[in-house]
Amino acid sequence: MDDIKINEFDFNLINEYFAGFERQGPGGPEQTVKALGFVGDLPDTTKIADLGCGTGAQTMVLVQNTKATITALDLYAGSIDVLNARAGKLGLQNRVHGVVGSMDDLPFQNDEFDLIWSEGAIANIGFEKGLNHWKRFLKKGGYVAVTYESWFTDERPAEIEKWWTDAVPEINTIAYNISVMQKSGYVPVAMFALPEYCWIDNYFIPQKPRQEEFLKQHAGNKTVENMMAFMRREFDLYLKYKQYYGYVFYIGNKI
Repeated sequence: MDDIKINEFDFNLINEYFAGFERQGPGGPEQTVKALGFVGDLPDTTKIADLGCGTGAQTMVLVQNTKATITALDLYAGSIDVLNARAGKLGLQNRVHGVVGSMDDLPFQNDEFDLIWSEGAIANIGFEKGLNHWKRFLKKGGYVAVTYESWFTDERPAEIEKWWTDAVPEINTIAYNISVMQKSGYVPVAMFALPEYCWIDNYFIPQKPRQEEFLKQHAGNKTVENMMAFMRREFDLYLKYKQYYGYVFYIGNKI
């Protein structure tokens, strides 16, 4: 199991599993609001892109705490269907528009957005690549806010080093990631680590009943059995090594 990586599982199977959750990765509304506080006052004309939005947990927080219009993009059509339905239920369909697309091939215009947001998704294309690719879609003086897996210490046990290096080959320390942001053409504005409850209460614990249900739905499917074992292993490792790593919010201002 230690040699299996999440991206080796079927894309549609992963998304089928996660689509039923409010969020598809660690985070929380309080952290979204906290990060939003670092971008200053946003006028009514603000345009936000939420990239790798999943089913839109943070998208709904953004739209309810600003007067902006938001384009939310995800590669999985099922997640976008859920997001658009959520926006409709809240009467926000005129301000939130979900679209299917890839974070490394964005269907937007240069200088289109005032703020680019991405929680738990930039690692899919790479921290440095994402910051550089997305920059042209931001207006001058616009902001980027992302969460990204980061080491809290310069050294860590080999077991967790291997796990995360396999999953996110570019994973590095907070100081290094800030230097990447600067090199990519942003002034770092703020950074903060997500608290433990964003992982345990908001991400891992809600998965437990879903894992049992998913195993029953796919009884006898070895791939699903391995995938659920992988998810449980991720939780065990977090409890064992959480002092060494976590998600960090990085907020930058385009030069």
